[in-house]
Amino acid sequence: MDKKLLSQRHPFLYFLSVWTKRIQRYFLWYFGNKKYARFKSEDKLPYRVKKHQSVLIKKLGESDMQLQINKVTNLRIAIKKINNIVVKPGETFSFCKLVGLPSKRKGYLPGMELSFGEARAGIGGGLCQISNLIHWLVIHSPLTVVERYHHSFDPFPDDGRVLPFGSGATIFYNYRDLQVTNRTEYTFQINLWLSEKCLEGELRVDKLLPYTYHVFEKDHQFVRINNGYYRKNEIWRNKMLRGKGGEIMATELITENFAKVKYVPDNYTEAEETANPSYKDELQAPCRIEKNLSDSGTLS
Repeated sequence: MDKKLLSQRHPFLYFLSVWTKRIQRYFLWYFGNKKYARFKSEDKLPYRVKKHQSVLIKKLGESDMQLQINKVTNLRIAIKKINNIVVKPGETFSFCKLVGLPSKRKGYLPGMELSFGEARAGIGGGLCQISNLIHWLVIHSPLTVVERYHHSFDPFPDDGRVLPFGSGATIFYNYRDLQVTNRTEYTFQINLWLSEKCLEGELRVDKLLPYTYHVFEKDHQFVRINNGYYRKNEIWRNKMLRGKGGEIMATELITENFAKVKYVPDNYTEAEETANPSYKDELQAPCRIEKNLSDSGTLS
């Protein structure tokens, strides 16, 4: 059994740890050298880079469906802070800086979030459905993801999964952020909206890009190590020259994922922890949610 962190056993220490990290982030926001995107325009930029949608209400194990319903309210509040944001050359998009701290006063409701290796209710839970979507849009573009975290455990079996496992971006205000920097000569725009059943979004640009991108998954598998189950994969993308019949100019590794699974998968591979040193390193890595406060986040 995993030992609890000191901050888990003493709520005041947890509070102190969180606010210490938040103050450090505030300092970087206001005294750092990044220029953050703030300008919005209701006029859409002329070219669409990528569009995607994700279902609002999903079956997540035996969890309370009211948390899913509440999530829709949370999403509606948060997308108003992001919709139509323009990211000019040299600017950085920051999810947390734009959305702010979710609170009851702002109208946020209890939704599902991941914390210390468990899925539980929390004010503003579910906002990472937005950050997941934005990250997916961005990796289909030449924008640079400069800060991004993913959940270090997989709480529920897939229910109609469309995107590769581990392609999202968890957020935990404000020190686990999704930040994207525009190091190009182009201006980009993020548009978000809710339809009857989906969260929808698109990334637009002021000039037609010379390249397109195809994102794909490799080497996905479930692994049993000792008495635990883990999920791993790699996410890659092809950079292709527009108008050249899909000619691949470059293939890039975006991320490698390794996460603890909180359920028993239908199919898995047996592996001894000592048989592959890389597994042991990943199991002991400090980014594991159940070992590290800073990997808490909201669940889509």
